[in-house]
Amino acid sequence: MKQSAEDPPPAPAPAAPVLALRNVSKSFGAVRALHDVSLSLRPGEVHALAGENGAGKSTLIKTLAGVHRPDGGQLLLDGAPVTFHGPADARGAGIAVIYQEPALFPDLSIAENIFMGRQPRRRLGRIDHRAVRGATAALMRRLGVGLDPGRPARGLSIADQQIVEIAKALSFDARVLIMDEPTAALTGAETARLFSVVRTLRDEGAAVLFISHRLDEIFELCGRVTTLRDGRLIASEPLAGLTADALVRRMVGRDLDDLYPKQDATVGEVALSVRRLTREGAFRDVSFEVRRGEIVALAGLVGAGRTEVAQAVFGVDRADAGEVRVDGTVLRPGSPTAAMAAGLALVPEDRRQRGLVMEMSIERNIGLTGLGELRGHGLVRRALERDRAADWALRLRLTYHRLTDAVGVLSGGNQQKVVLAKWLATGPSVLVVDEPTRGIDVGTKAEVHRLLSASAADGLAVLMISSDLPEVIGMADRVLVMREGRLVAELPRGSATEETVLAAAAGVGGRAAP
Repeated sequence: MKQSAEDPPPAPAPAAPVLALRNVSKSFGAVRALHDVSLSLRPGEVHALAGENGAGKSTLIKTLAGVHRPDGGQLLLDGAPVTFHGPADARGAGIAVIYQEPALFPDLSIAENIFMGRQPRRRLGRIDHRAVRGATAALMRRLGVGLDPGRPARGLSIADQQIVEIAKALSFDARVLIMDEPTAALTGAETARLFSVVRTLRDEGAAVLFISHRLDEIFELCGRVTTLRDGRLIASEPLAGLTADALVRRMVGRDLDDLYPKQDATVGEVALSVRRLTREGAFRDVSFEVRRGEIVALAGLVGAGRTEVAQAVFGVDRADAGEVRVDGTVLRPGSPTAAMAAGLALVPEDRRQRGLVMEMSIERNIGLTGLGELRGHGLVRRALERDRAADWALRLRLTYHRLTDAVGVLSGGNQQKVVLAKWLATGPSVLVVDEPTRGIDVGTKAEVHRLLSASAADGLAVLMISSDLPEVIGMADRVLVMREGRLVAELPRGSATEETVLAAAAGVGGRAAP
């Protein structure tokens, strides 16, 4: 039929996928990580991969990157079946993975990191340093950033390290970029710059697979989303017209009643008292109290000193001045052992480096804080250790195969539950929890919030440090705001909004702290 002048032009046909999975399955022993999953990545498109921790996202990424070979199904490159025997094969096919925590050589320059092992050579085999720097500068101009090619990688922010990894991928002529939680440790400004770079790559025709637990980022950056649940494909669809609630339903398999299930609690006596705490170069003259039944949030911009205060309170770092009391007992500065004995617990920001021993079993990690109770005749009593771990695994709804499995095989959300179990098992008076839901999915996030709220309702005093403003507003009874190492505002629950907290953190308003 001939098209009339009034008819709209037909929509262009979608580009053929550059990389695709077709009915791929992958198992590890008795655990089915992927079951009959299909995915298509098209040039010029940012495609989101969504799902809870343990949904199979990491296995899918590693299959695309050549780390895992599928047990069934096909991997297609430009429509033709292909087998990757390792990551080098995937790189050679133009597939690059940008991880949350880049791995650069700190003592080498940016240019040397990008062209490591394949530097242009001059006569007699000498490295052509001028050509290396020039090629790196051209990559930086292409990405729209101003990093100096000769600058050492040591001291670069996580955001700049990720830019270097992206430039390295472009130097390999990568056509597919897989970005795994790239914004988890970035500030708002750094995230905006990264998104600008991703859009540039998209407009140049790259296919981008973007993985994030932050739904607002998915809706802002991506055109399509594929959702996994329990290793199965739930949907692959355009984001236009899809709501955040609908996406959450696909991820968790149910309506999420409340992401911030804050219970009413009776506020009791002061459990944690911090007076004029100072650590030179990190924070100064910080004073506050946390009462039983309270959740008090410590908020502020990155670098404000929040984590440093938490570590000094627990004794990981020794304060230069000031006093910390738990239930009236003055803690010895710089002594985590004294803090634990007094009833203080700390869930650190970095669960992998500071919260867990990744090679140890789940049950051994949970038991680490209670070795005195579990010991008999100088040895750990395995039955007590197992019972303790099984009890807390049940309470925290931990998803695992065997308690004797290494904790490193768990998803990020379940690893966070193990850290919480490890410290709650000590029966603390005060729980200091630093970034409790960073890098975990929305369903597990709701469970962690429920746990913190229920613990406060049972009389626990909770000091929560978070960069997630909705989490701060939704969970805290009071918000303490830090700026440049000082406590600058205290906002009760009724007055704390994202605007008031940000204003105080940025120094353009807020109510002065006592």
